[in-house]
Amino acid sequence: MTQFGIDGVASMMMRGGTSKGLYFLRADLPPDEAERDDFLLRVMGSPDDRQIDGLGGAHPLTSKVAIVAVSTEAGFDVDYLFLQVQVDKPLVSSNQTCGNLLAGVGPFAIERGIVAATGDTTDVRIRTLNPPGGLTIARVPTPGLRVDYSGEAIISGVPFPAAAIPLESPTPEVPLLPTGTARDTFEGIEVTCVNAGMPVVLVRADAVGITGLESPADLEANETLKRIIEGIRLLAGSAMGLGDVTDDTVPKISIIAAPTKGGNLSTRTFIPHRVHTSIGVVGAISVAAGALIPGSVAAELLELPDGETRVRIEHPTGFFDVDVELDTATTPPIVRRSAVVRTVRKLFDGLVWPRTTTTTEERND
Repeated sequence: MTQFGIDGVASMMMRGGTSKGLYFLRADLPPDEAERDDFLLRVMGSPDDRQIDGLGGAHPLTSKVAIVAVSTEAGFDVDYLFLQVQVDKPLVSSNQTCGNLLAGVGPFAIERGIVAATGDTTDVRIRTLNPPGGLTIARVPTPGLRVDYSGEAIISGVPFPAAAIPLESPTPEVPLLPTGTARDTFEGIEVTCVNAGMPVVLVRADAVGITGLESPADLEANETLKRIIEGIRLLAGSAMGLGDVTDDTVPKISIIAAPTKGGNLSTRTFIPHRVHTSIGVVGAISVAAGALIPGSVAAELLELPDGETRVRIEHPTGFFDVDVELDTATTPPIVRRSAVVRTVRKLFDGLVWPRTTTTTEERND
């Protein structure tokens, strides 16, 4: 059993978008992956549905980790690895990225001195190490050559204003339609499998017997729906080339419906077993791209003026705007560009002390 971190390890907690998590420099963590994951489970307080003995917030959206380092590749400033620490299981996954925590990578890199601020705004070129990888440019406010978190930008799902961080990404280096078609059928239900940086399965609400306007709590309490959704997810994961996704956090399932609050599309997203109180950043990009694909299950629900590239996605706590440029002249279609805006605030910076045992069973032994 590792004792790494018994004397405290430097970490910063940041709220990025509608998530929050711990940020570490890679050099401050164990180099061995198994030791690193064990350390992070102990820091977060997993496995425990309350995470009472750690810094996790007892929800997937608040049990996240970003690991940052100077990039080893030309053309990038920093490397970013996202890790999802499961709340109630001793599992740590790198199979997906997180666009919300991505918004904090640039500020963290500047705070830690591995990227130099260059003026009122500093562009940080981030290489994401989670699949599918790729470049994101984060534009960080740095008046006086220091990160300014005191902006007045407000995003849906966050009750208070903070600094706006625009994030722009070029074309993802993965097939937008991983199954090769705009529609598939799993468990007798038509779906669209899409990946514009996050593997997502689009399912129409009326196809699974709901309105798509239910609260996350109501959806999580619907055991029949959850069994249908998980059955679709397991079959879709295999069809999307992800293998057995039983213990994986991807693909996500996004239930879609017609908009009701002035947006272009309404969503409820399983991530994969809890329901997101809003929608993930990269997941939202995949939903928007999927809705723009002719013939997808979302295309006929999308209300978007001709020539408009901004898709406003309604979710349980508001809306999320995604600017997506899709080239439908190619087969299959490809994403030319995507851009979003998130807000970021530093919550604390200091040392974390993990528990010394790995599991409750170990303690009882």
